[in-house]
Amino acid sequence: MKYTTIQEAITKGKGPVSIHGWVYRERGSNKLKFIVLRDSTNIIQCVLKKEDFSDKEWESIGKVQIEASMELEGEIKEDKRAPTGFEVQVKKFNIIGESNNFPINKDLNEELLGDRRHLWLRSQKMTAIMKIRSTVLGAIHEYFRSKKFYEFNSPLIIPGGAEDGPTMFEIKYFDKKMNLAQTWQLYAEAALYSLEKIYCIAPSFRAEKSSTSRHLTEYWHTEMEVAWTSLNELMDYADEMVKFVISKVLKENKEELKILGRDIKKLEPSTKKKFPRMTYDEALKILKEKKKMNIPWGKDLRTIEEEKLIEDYDTPVFVTHYPKEAMAFYKPKDPNNPKTAVCFDMLAPEGNGELIGGSMRDTDIEELKKSLKTKGEDLEDYKFYFDIHSYGAVPHGGYGLGTERLIKWICGLDNIKDAIAFPRTPTRSSP
Repeated sequence: MKYTTIQEAITKGKGPVSIHGWVYRERGSNKLKFIVLRDSTNIIQCVLKKEDFSDKEWESIGKVQIEASMELEGEIKEDKRAPTGFEVQVKKFNIIGESNNFPINKDLNEELLGDRRHLWLRSQKMTAIMKIRSTVLGAIHEYFRSKKFYEFNSPLIIPGGAEDGPTMFEIKYFDKKMNLAQTWQLYAEAALYSLEKIYCIAPSFRAEKSSTSRHLTEYWHTEMEVAWTSLNELMDYADEMVKFVISKVLKENKEELKILGRDIKKLEPSTKKKFPRMTYDEALKILKEKKKMNIPWGKDLRTIEEEKLIEDYDTPVFVTHYPKEAMAFYKPKDPNNPKTAVCFDMLAPEGNGELIGGSMRDTDIEELKKSLKTKGEDLEDYKFYFDIHSYGAVPHGGYGLGTERLIKWICGLDNIKDAIAFPRTPTRSSP
């Protein structure tokens, strides 16, 4: 008989089925054995009666432990008492791979679960998160392609950086020193003069010694770059993209969100409302008047200030025009207020902080050189970047989304480490 997934068997509801998977739970007596089998689609309770098997077979059934892999054949029927409402009366079985003392149990702390991440991925929680992650990544691709963007790939080994130098991972590249990419941006700006509308989802690396619930040293960076654009249009793209992704997850991952205990009512407003927009100056005013937090002008907003700022909102919020001196070198001065940059951050509700950072891009080569010198960068590393804007520069901009931050928010996770299969942090580099 052809093997079906557990979900296909449940959908069938009655009659003969053949399924295979791993033992999720097991219990029984000397006459009856209950095995809850799991595969990537669902779990189902399977019942084995001693009278249906030989003594040798029953002996082997008695030795089955959690995470053993099995093939089972039998009759499926509805049973409200079973975990998923259906049960298989097993007539034939085959143990494919044995399992002895699976080293994951409810008593393990976070650090030990991290050490055994390669096995913890099998848990219902992590399986649900990885399914939602897959939906998120697929939805991002779908959104940008629906807007006629081209997918563009840039190098991960680069000579210089795009953010502050100290946050770069330096690597040995034959006989010279290079760095792992923090962003695709400088190369994306070269490509947009050809393709005009581009995006990517790729790894980025930040050597920040930050062990917060929102930081990874290796993460998947969703980035886009557009020619002939404006700051408002960039925010429109960001607003639409996040709405599109959340809507996809709410449609396709109801069961996974249920497993995670996620209150979907907290996500629904973000699929319907336009996200509010405010300037940095307006944000400081709100913090002072409503939250009793007096932040000096020129200071970048910390996590605690971001959380306070948006705690009264049920959707993400855009904050624009941060102080130029606190921003990356490529963010241009606002002609109407040169002390500020033409940029934005999108801050997520429920204490999730910055999701997206974006800006217009400076095409004034002398201004770029001045900013880079101020930050102690070697101008030789950026020679090609100056070249880009020497031939037909146009207004352009883009943004970067920390993909795991979006997944963390959608799933309602306490820590970003659970939004990726194998997290990398200052204290975690294996497995």
